[in-house]
Amino acid sequence: MSKLVMDNVSRIFPGARRRAPTRALAPTNLTIPDNDFVTIVGPSGCGKSTLLRLVAGLDHPTTGRIILNGIPVSEPGPDRGMVFQSYTLFPWLSVADNIAFGLREKGMPAQRRTAIVGEWLARIGLASFAHHYPKQLSGGMQQRTAIARALANDPAILLLDEPFGALDNQTRALMQELLLGIWERERKTVLFVTHDIEEAIFLASRVVVMTARPGRIKADVAIDLPHPRHYTIKTSPEFSALKARLTEEIRAEAVLADNADRVS
Repeated sequence: MSKLVMDNVSRIFPGARRRAPTRALAPTNLTIPDNDFVTIVGPSGCGKSTLLRLVAGLDHPTTGRIILNGIPVSEPGPDRGMVFQSYTLFPWLSVADNIAFGLREKGMPAQRRTAIVGEWLARIGLASFAHHYPKQLSGGMQQRTAIARALANDPAILLLDEPFGALDNQTRALMQELLLGIWERERKTVLFVTHDIEEAIFLASRVVVMTARPGRIKADVAIDLPHPRHYTIKTSPEFSALKARLTEEIRAEAVLADNADRVS
């Protein structure tokens, strides 16, 4: 059975002050099996983040349904871990307590909770920062903590909305390697939204390209690059060919969106 199914899912936002409604997402079908790492790319405003919010249960589709493990998605739940671009840690909690937050909410015994937090602190390289607070951390450290907090709850799927978008290039590259390494060990199902084509290819087993608004799926491209992946694969001919193909797919949609904006 597939892990995640989006069946004819669309989203239309009502217009304000007599303005026409905004069709953010056209009817969309997408199936993501267990253990898949799917990245979503497309021009700005194409509905990538809208789609992710629908899967997270933070918004509701206008038509269609989203099913996770055979159960319709109607609200946020612990079976979905969410990481945003902005740093969303609780500022009054330490790194360790942030990671433990969901486990504590579930009523997990303290001894087991401490063991899981310790494992994740080691995996993300922040064991020596366990008792630091978010304001004492760099952006990369905060996002490492946010990813660990999401994964510590053992969700069925991890949802990430441009989580590295605010980081400098070097930190972003390191975070990509960290997340990919975690996926290669854990094999969690991942749905990852990004504007960065290179990032999308490096991380994914599949890259989904969306059209200009109203967004729909234009292409679903398998990434047959070997694992474990080293950052040097970004200079390979295979990687370059994928980047050229996806760049052209997205550029065509960006041109259409720009022309539509000029006409309107």
